Amino acid sequence: MKKIIYFLQFLIVYFFFIIFKIIGYKNASNLGFIIGKYLGAFFKSKKKIKETINQIEEIKKSNNTNFSSEVLGNYGRIFAEYPFIKNFRNDKLKKYLQVEGEEHLKNIIQEKKIAVFVSGHFSNFELMAMQIEKSGIDLAAIYRPLNNPFLNQVMEKIRLKFICKKQIKKGKSGTRKLLECIKKGSSVALMIDQRVTEGSKVDFFGKEATTTTIPAQLIKKYECILVPVYIERFNKFNFKIYISRPININKNKTIDEITIYLNRVLEKMILKNPTQWIWTHDRWKK
Repeated sequence: MKKIIYFLQFLIVYFFFIIFKIIGYKNASNLGFIIGKYLGAFFKSKKKIKETINQIEEIKKSNNTNFSSEVLGNYGRIFAEYPFIKNFRNDKLKKYLQVEGEEHLKNIIQEKKIAVFVSGHFSNFELMAMQIEKSGIDLAAIYRPLNNPFLNQVMEKIRLKFICKKQIKKGKSGTRKLLECIKKGSSVALMIDQRVTEGSKVDFFGKEATTTTIPAQLIKKYECILVPVYIERFNKFNFKIYISRPININKNKTIDEITIYLNRVLEKMILKNPTQWIWTHDRWKK
């Protein structure tokens, strides 16, 4: 029964992908926003979003009645923009993407540094790894496979072909592969905003949250430089990627100290454009 449901989901998504391609990037993004805003609640709980933001005073104070709808609308835009990743890669949609800090990527290449790029699920997050690899960085990116095997096959094809050629599945075997890539000189891109089953319980917006320690371990063991990356959406269809200046972390810092620092970096990113983060992640689940 589950396979039948998965296949039906695949057909629906594939149908929409065809529609999106036909109507073009801007119209597709707008349609995606409408789909997310009005139908997103069937898949992602508005209640969960509200429960999450109510735990964060900085967000709770500035919260408005449209917050959940804006978050779900952003989900919809991301969904509608997947068929156009190829066009961002080959520069056909270049005018919609700005990059601040490209010189830092050039310096990393010239100095042959190994970097740990960290970010979260903001706006159209897929564009970050795409742009870093496109700049010439030898990059490996960790991803979580979708539960739906039919959809996952489509997404893996998009990611491998247009986002990052070195895709590593999340998990123990993926961690081993990641270490192999590091040893061979590859930089890595990691999303640090999701709850994990294995990690350290460290402060995140004033509450303990189980947080991945992989970035901290890589930084400490292999003396990698840290490069926070952020993407924001503006004027609906445009994006700006911020490549931070590389940070050399003191090797005497503990794993937890580095992890807490990374959470502080992530918090600042989230507060910059709160509705562009994926709030359905239950970061404080016990």
